[in-house]
Amino acid sequence: MIKFEHVGLRYGIGPEVLKDVSFELSAGSFHFLTGPSGAGKTSLMRLMYLGKKPTRGLINIFGQNINSASRKVLTQSRQKIGTVFQDFRLIQHLNAFDNIALPLRIKGQNEKEIKSNVDELMHWVGLEDCAKALPSTLSGGQQQRVAIARAIIAKPKLLLADEPTGNLDERIGHRLMTLFEKLNQMGTTIVIATHSESIMETYKHPRMILSNHTLHISDSASPYNSSEGAL
Repeated sequence: MIKFEHVGLRYGIGPEVLKDVSFELSAGSFHFLTGPSGAGKTSLMRLMYLGKKPTRGLINIFGQNINSASRKVLTQSRQKIGTVFQDFRLIQHLNAFDNIALPLRIKGQNEKEIKSNVDELMHWVGLEDCAKALPSTLSGGQQQRVAIARAIIAKPKLLLADEPTGNLDERIGHRLMTLFEKLNQMGTTIVIATHSESIMETYKHPRMILSNHTLHISDSASPYNSSEGAL
C-alpha cells in the first residue's frame, strides 16, 4: 500500500524536517503516528496524501512511483485517499450535508444513494440535526466531525487523519474510533496522527514514532521499545 525508501524532506533551503525515513504499510493495516511536537508528523502525512513530493528518496503508493508520476496519476491516486486535516478545510458556502456528500458526487453516485449514505453517517457522528448548517455556524468539534464524515463517506482505500479526536469529548472520540475500526475491518488502510495516550492504549494498534525527524516502528504493547525499518 505504502512504501518509503530513505525519504528526506526539506522546505526551501532550510534543514531537513524528515531524514532517511523508510517503512512499509500493508493494505488493511491500522497504525498510530505519534511523536513530540515538531518531529515532522504533519510533513509525513503531507507526503502520504500526495500533497508534497520528497526532497530525496523514493515513495510508492498504490503501486505507483510518486516521484515520477504524472499529474493525472497523482489525481487518480488522491481520489483513493481520505484525509482529515487539523484545520478541517470545509467548503464554507456548502452546508454540512453537502460538504459530506462532495466525494460521492465527484464519483457520480446518484442523489438517492447519496442522501441515504450521508444521512446514516451524520446520525452515526451525531450531526443529524446539522445537515443544513453552514460551517461558520458550527462549533469546532462539529466541524471536525463533518470533516471526518467527508473523509470516510466514500470508503477510501487509505485514510489519513491528523488528530481527528483532538477537539472532541471522550464519548464522541471513542464513537469515532469505533467507526474507524469498522472502516478498517472493511479493508481501508488507516494512519491516525495523535498525541493521545488514552486512545493509543485503548485501541491496540502499532505505532509509527517520529523522533528527531526519523521514524521508528513499535508494536502497541511496547511504545518505547522501537525498532527501525519496515513492518
